[in-house]
Amino acid sequence: MFEYAPAPESRAVVDIRPSYRLFVGGEWTDSQGGTAHKTVNPASEEALSEVVWATEADVDRAVGAARKAFGVWSALPGSERAKYLFRIARIIQERSRELAVLETLDNGKPIRESRDVDLPLVAAHFFYYAGWADKLGHAGYGPDPRPLGVAGQIIPWNFPLLMLAWKIAPALACGNTVVLKPAETTPLTALLFAEICQQADLPPGVVNIVTGAGETGAALVNHPDVNKIAFTGSTEVGRQIARSVAGSGKRLTLELGGKAANIVFDDAALDQAVEGVVNGIFFNQGHVCCAGSRLLVQESVAEELLEALKRRLTTLRLGDPLDKNTDIGAINSAAQLAKIRELSEAGEAEGAERWSPACPLPERGYWFPPTIFTGVAQSHRIAREEVFGPVLSVLTFRTPAEAVEKANNTPYGLSAGVWTEKGSRILWMADRLRAGVVWANTFNRFDPTSPFGGYKESGYGREGGRHGLEAYLDV
Repeated sequence: MFEYAPAPESRAVVDIRPSYRLFVGGEWTDSQGGTAHKTVNPASEEALSEVVWATEADVDRAVGAARKAFGVWSALPGSERAKYLFRIARIIQERSRELAVLETLDNGKPIRESRDVDLPLVAAHFFYYAGWADKLGHAGYGPDPRPLGVAGQIIPWNFPLLMLAWKIAPALACGNTVVLKPAETTPLTALLFAEICQQADLPPGVVNIVTGAGETGAALVNHPDVNKIAFTGSTEVGRQIARSVAGSGKRLTLELGGKAANIVFDDAALDQAVEGVVNGIFFNQGHVCCAGSRLLVQESVAEELLEALKRRLTTLRLGDPLDKNTDIGAINSAAQLAKIRELSEAGEAEGAERWSPACPLPERGYWFPPTIFTGVAQSHRIAREEVFGPVLSVLTFRTPAEAVEKANNTPYGLSAGVWTEKGSRILWMADRLRAGVVWANTFNRFDPTSPFGGYKESGYGREGGRHGLEAYLDV
């Protein structure tokens, strides 16, 4: 074994303001009565900036600005809208290092993931939907599909900038205008995106960003002049939103929680499968709605796979998210850390066996070691509830039919993974798994051309690909 030398990314590439206002009508504006709240670096508990939380009156101003801009934006030819989206994509590429560092500071994820995964995908989504802007009549939704109007969009804290791109890019390509609310713990990259909109000379009011917590989101969901709501977040909040918009005529897409099964058969390439399991659950500290948080492994190779998996976990590096060597960053907030601890303690209390590698945790910040539970029953809370952290539950199976039954024994249906050398088995499994995305011999692989979404309590509607246009068109 050899020691790694620290390789920290410089914070100097980011200029974080002491405080931020709301971005409404193409300008930075003061809140009408909103209070300021600190946004914190979860790796150090250091206050990064103060962000004002928008009031109902602020949301009303933002929706009014979006409605005013809608007439101009929707009347532009698709080729003209595409120019703005291409320009935004290029600026994102030019400022990708700055955006990656800011995302890591505000979110806690390793810089390697922000830099090499999130930012390339963010730019790719804007490039992809820029290409669709003048081809909407060929997307399969009629010869002349029309935009809906004002889209209210609420995004989570686990992939702040990527979720912004998933929502804003197709909305603008289709001719809609946007009011976006980022998560209260990770607003900074959305506010930097507002600067990018100014830099790209996007017409005022086409994109508006209001920061805040649940009350701000509720004001946006319930505003009578919003035509469409797009939400990514918890299933509980998704239910509340669905009840709120019922009967209002608003279009709604929900991308909610998951409890994905990562299924390893005895003929799989085990070393490759181990890497897929690690990527499936420990990527972004497990803060992934489609995380492979349930490992289903065929009995005949379970012991061998677990030994290899434990060896691999001893090589993961937990620590400073700005260090390019880091594999496991910080948990996003104290509240999320408390939830992970609660469910892990419940796993032990219910009889599962807990294992973590020797992993010293930093004294400050929010940290949780990569953790494996064996001896897990399907009735255990850790096998049924979304932990949303670096916690893997291991179950075994004997036959493909048993694997399908156990994988589908969940209220969620967002994703799944299958590891086997047999193509026929992959197709057989994919046909029977109730999951919106089924990965074969890989996991957490995303592409802007491919639709993403779930069944059951994982929500409805699709984001990404041609299918992602439908949510923002009057078809």
